[in-house]
Amino acid sequence: MTLAIADSIHLLVTMLQLIRKGMPKREAIVESIRINFMPVFITSITTIIGFLTLNFAEGAPFHDLGNMTAIGVAGAFIFSIFLLPAIAAILPLKSLVNFGSKDSKEGSPLLDKLANFVIAKYKPVLIVSIIAVLGISYLSLKNELNNQFVEFFDESVTFRTDTDYIAENLTGIYNVEYSLGTGEADGISSPAYLKKMDEFEKWFKTQPEVTHVNAFSEVMKRVNASMHGDDRAYYKIPNTKEEAAQFLLLYEMSLPYGLDLNNQINVDKSETRFTVTTKNVSSNEMMALTEKAEEWLRINAPEKMFSYGISTTLMFSHITETNMTSMLQSGFGALILISLILIFALRSFKYGLISLIPNVAPIAVAFGFWYLIKGEIDMSVAVVLGMTLGIVVDDTIHLLAKYIRARKEMGKSPEDAIRYAFQTVGRAIIVTTVVLTIGFSVLMQSAFGLNANMGKMTAITIVVALILDLLLLPALLLTIDKTRAKK
Repeated sequence: MTLAIADSIHLLVTMLQLIRKGMPKREAIVESIRINFMPVFITSITTIIGFLTLNFAEGAPFHDLGNMTAIGVAGAFIFSIFLLPAIAAILPLKSLVNFGSKDSKEGSPLLDKLANFVIAKYKPVLIVSIIAVLGISYLSLKNELNNQFVEFFDESVTFRTDTDYIAENLTGIYNVEYSLGTGEADGISSPAYLKKMDEFEKWFKTQPEVTHVNAFSEVMKRVNASMHGDDRAYYKIPNTKEEAAQFLLLYEMSLPYGLDLNNQINVDKSETRFTVTTKNVSSNEMMALTEKAEEWLRINAPEKMFSYGISTTLMFSHITETNMTSMLQSGFGALILISLILIFALRSFKYGLISLIPNVAPIAVAFGFWYLIKGEIDMSVAVVLGMTLGIVVDDTIHLLAKYIRARKEMGKSPEDAIRYAFQTVGRAIIVTTVVLTIGFSVLMQSAFGLNANMGKMTAITIVVALILDLLLLPALLLTIDKTRAKK
């Protein structure tokens, strides 16, 4: 819905400007469509491509979000080009034409001042903009991958407050499960197996992230001590397999009626469950911990005892990592496709390449600001790369289209072409940016962190895109075209 408004604003603003200059309404509508059709079409295509890249994300909800939005953007383009002009042709527009007509004849003083400032100081503006973009973009590399399930929920949600209390006062809420095998039936009674498990347990307890370890070797040590009058000297692994098997049978027999050990031991007693409980750690820390544990098993334990760590937390940790990789790959592919579309649409290889800078830079800068705000990238932030890639093209393509029109159709100088672009489309891109920012900011109110973070990150990217389009892009155009004119 937010993206649909952007197309209409450009068509209406141009139409009203032409009517205020004395052009009949019908001719103004036709001219507005002629001027804006290509930019609106290109922004719609690039936005659709951007949202379709969400199909490369790890998670069906992101696929649905991308596909439904892409369909909606296509519908918005069709209605903006066909339905909106028809309604404008039928309905009276006198009040709209008169509203702000004084300002339109004189131009927007603020935009005129901004255009003149960029023209007069284009070299310092270009240098400062590039330094700022590179500096803030560097911070984006310091973001940490982190997918903490509990923090997906706001503190206003009861589940969040309950789990925070548990983590602070009782134990950890994240865990990793291992299935440690022996390779033979009844093998879990082997003293060598139990001693190796005991070593694995002690290793885990030395890790700072771990709060508790639940291992079957601990059960055998407790039963051994109980069978010897709770003598602490016997709090150890039984010496023989037969003794361990008898202790296991006794332990099973002592369980309350209806209970068994199937949650800890498999049916043929060849594998046992090994559970590690951790603090509220980041995705990177969780993956690093399991990698160290798997390396320990490879080096110190028999091959049949090796097991990969598994848990929901670990799954989300890997999903974030694969999301980032897949979104970077799909984003790079989308960038190449969008670049070809812009070069074809603008009919200029030079302007097509120039447009890439203000289209890519906002995303890098936004991730840099995200480091200052939070410093952690979760699944929702990872997919913003593909989403915003198509959206930020809107301002760039409209400014470039007006600039090229002024240069080629009107024969204006680079400076006058910049002024013309600011006068004709400056107000429209500011309004669309405000609308888009407000629309995505609505998601910030969500109690579900994935929605809130996605809204924040998208809003930041759109605002940064506007700033760079009003400063960096004109400075780039002036630098290249004035140098060419001198030659």
